[in-house]
Amino acid sequence: MDYTVIKYLHVSCAALSYAGFFTRGVLMLRAAPLLEARWVRVVPHVVDTVLLASAIALAAMSRQYPLLEPWLTAKLVALVVYIGLGMMALRRGRTRRGRVVAWIVAQFVFIYIVAVALTRSPVLSPA
Repeated sequence: MDYTVIKYLHVSCAALSYAGFFTRGVLMLRAAPLLEARWVRVVPHVVDTVLLASAIALAAMSRQYPLLEPWLTAKLVALVVYIGLGMMALRRGRTRRGRVVAWIVAQFVFIYIVAVALTRSPVLSPA
């Protein structure tokens, strides 16, 4: 497959993944029963699997790997933080307030991940 096609697949899956996370967060805030629907729990895993596979393909095709490229390392670390916060927000948070805080902080971590991807720099500065 062409690098550009995989890149667009990756970006599309990232957008879908975030939209799904945001929507599930709103459902959590409203205590909506839809959050427990099987498809609402399964679809994000499918999207995230394609997102991860496309990320691995892009890294291999471009020969840029985490731990060798600081910006990719930063993205990977931020991704782990984002996943942890997402788990706290949507499943494991003990209190509603804790889940809301985790959900909000996850939004900022996602923005950081996108900014690092766009700038290819782990340090975001106004310069």
